[in-house]
Amino acid sequence: MPLNRSRIDARDWSLLAVLSVLWGGSFFFNGAALRELPPLTLVLLRVALGAAILLPLLRIQGIGFPKRIAGWKPFVAIGLLNNVIPFSLIVVGQTFIPSGLASILNATTPLFTVIVMAAAGEEALRLRRVAGVALSLAGVIILRGWGAETRAGQGLGILLCLGGAFSYGFAALAARRLLKDSPPLVTAAYQLMASTVMMVIVAGAAEQPWRLPMPGMTTWLAVLGLAGLSTALAYIVFFQILRRSGATNVMLVTLLIPVIAVLLGWLVLGEPISMREIAGAIVIGSALLVIDGRVLDLLRRGT
Repeated sequence: MPLNRSRIDARDWSLLAVLSVLWGGSFFFNGAALRELPPLTLVLLRVALGAAILLPLLRIQGIGFPKRIAGWKPFVAIGLLNNVIPFSLIVVGQTFIPSGLASILNATTPLFTVIVMAAAGEEALRLRRVAGVALSLAGVIILRGWGAETRAGQGLGILLCLGGAFSYGFAALAARRLLKDSPPLVTAAYQLMASTVMMVIVAGAAEQPWRLPMPGMTTWLAVLGLAGLSTALAYIVFFQILRRSGATNVMLVTLLIPVIAVLLGWLVLGEPISMREIAGAIVIGSALLVIDGRVLDLLRRGT
């Protein structure tokens, strides 16, 4: 049965809601673990433990590894664009800005996905989408503030998180072209395995994790939540939606993530929520709704 990639059915909306909780929680877990772990080491633990959790599932289903190096190339590309680059940029960014703000900036991912898809000739850049991109930039400006007093490094933290969102846009394009027939479990496990190898090199060279003191139980629980829930399980759900509803639709999950992350950051980490962050989130969310077009269609039908 052909899939309708311009709309999301009830099943995938339910999966998007689940995914928003799993990925929204990642900003909370990052915020908790960064109190004792440096950022690149945290990313290494996230992808390595995530891969370790999925490996037994591959064995249970009798799925083997690619036998040739060429078979690993798509997963290396996805691992680089979907894990190594964005995870590293966002986690380093979270050392400068609160987890709630990082999650709001992550909500620009669908905007970058639209731009990347249009530049690659995959989707037309329609007027509605151009307007959505312009509105989203206004939302980012509101988040940053004009001449507002900010703590040291906050501007850098914002740029790093935006860079992570941009990388996710390229990851969506790569997954659409390279892994359209790959089962969700296989894609999730193999990209995490490839990411682990890359992060061993990056974190080993930059932070030498073996020299770090052993973190406490709270940090380990945060790392396990990050790896098991926000990575291993989340990627199975993510690639399932991607196969059924397409790249642009699955990235709409970031509409829901800021709400989850801001609430967790406020309730558990005690991070403040400013009116500027609320206003910026509303503007960015409005921009994503404009790009999606569903609300505009409903308004036209009602007139």
